Amino acid sequence: MAGTMARYAALTHEEFAQICERLDAGEPSRADLKAATKHLAALLVAKAPGASVEVRIPPFAAVQVVEGSRHTRGTPPAVVEMDAATWIALGRGRLGWADATVRASGERSDLSPLLPLDVA
Repeated sequence: MAGTMARYAALTHEEFAQICERLDAGEPSRADLKAATKHLAALLVAKAPGASVEVRIPPFAAVQVVEGSRHTRGTPPAVVEMDAATWIALGRGRLGWADATVRASGERSDLSPLLPLDVA
């Protein structure tokens, strides 16, 4: 992703609902986790466009969001990182920001005002 962050397309409501059914049943595949992570990342980019905060959900996604100064080299001024299960739970509103295990540093790294995402 040298120089630019990946862009992800959101799933249809039906596709995401099917993945959520498997997540809720405790039977998600790696492909489900990847698709849900990228879907929610795309929704976050649409909700908070910008490049001042880098949100990392390894190994599936990394996006830049929130208006403000843009970084082009090295570590950005604000980074938020978490695993896919945490990201999906936050995005769906199944977990609150204060209860999540998230590595966040820098100005604007509190994403709580942006979550949950509109997944309907």
